[in-house]
Amino acid sequence: MTHGNAVYRYTNTAILSVAALEAPVVVTSDQFDDQLSETYRRLRLRPGMLERIAGIRQRRWWPEGFSFADAAAMAGAKALSEAGVDARDVGLLINTSVSRSYLEPSTAVEIHHTLELPPSALNFDIANACLGFVNGIQVAANMIDAGQIQYALVVAGESSREAQQATIDRLRGRDSTRNDVREQFATLTLGSGAAAMVLAPADTHSHGHRLIGGVGRAATQHHRLCVGDNTRMRTDAKGLLDAGVELAEATWALAGSWGWDTMELYVMHQVSVAHTRGIVDRLGLDPRRVPETFPLLGNIGPASLPLTLAHHAESLRPGDRVLCMGVGSGLNTCALEIVW
Repeated sequence: MTHGNAVYRYTNTAILSVAALEAPVVVTSDQFDDQLSETYRRLRLRPGMLERIAGIRQRRWWPEGFSFADAAAMAGAKALSEAGVDARDVGLLINTSVSRSYLEPSTAVEIHHTLELPPSALNFDIANACLGFVNGIQVAANMIDAGQIQYALVVAGESSREAQQATIDRLRGRDSTRNDVREQFATLTLGSGAAAMVLAPADTHSHGHRLIGGVGRAATQHHRLCVGDNTRMRTDAKGLLDAGVELAEATWALAGSWGWDTMELYVMHQVSVAHTRGIVDRLGLDPRRVPETFPLLGNIGPASLPLTLAHHAESLRPGDRVLCMGVGSGLNTCALEIVW
């Protein structure tokens, strides 16, 4: 069987900065339990499931009236500042947010306008569930390697407030069932935040962190395991966990010659304690090299992987190898190597 486009390498792309932005409003799992206490009592369910099962103690919300697009733009401005890149020099903006307010126009146009990027800067959305940010990096790197652009800005901003408020209101209804709680449980694990990354040609930016390449794989027979919109997300949590770990293992098997057993850091998409432990155990990774942000920030969709990388970037030294690993509903997966 040919690997087709599943295995890829980059020749001249470097990461100049990766920036994280945390939402300021802390919302604890205990607060959700209090709001659902009557539902739990009626359905004879034990409170504390979010922390006990998912390992999530709290998540963040943006203030009322502050949108995910505002957050993505703020993260983008932060990443440009840290990279020392003028907004007027950006040739490409990719927004990878799952959150969206409407079908058209793209969210990217609002971010492009907010950041005052030049008319020459290409801008568009890439949507692929929680894998979107990694896909944005892939597209940007291809365009940089091709010599089409000099600087690319990849952003993601997510807001869980609306979906979680709607879910709690629905579950507090007198007709809600145990099955409703089970199917909508994952919605309550989400968080709000934003992240951004600036990429550029490696040959003219020797201080950058070299993008090496990676492996991707699909298992789209599982595309109905997690389906969501702005107010409701229905998830088969066990089915998604089992299929996601199996797909991660298959992706790992494609990369046998890459020497990924001795990476300095494995930056995984942040879902839950069960998801993290499942992949760590199946792939035989050192858990001390797998940082976690989900206990205090929740699952921030495509922003969670770059946000986790940004949180631990200061611990990395030149030459350290970092593996970014993501699984997105659908299912799709990717492992992407960076040399710091």
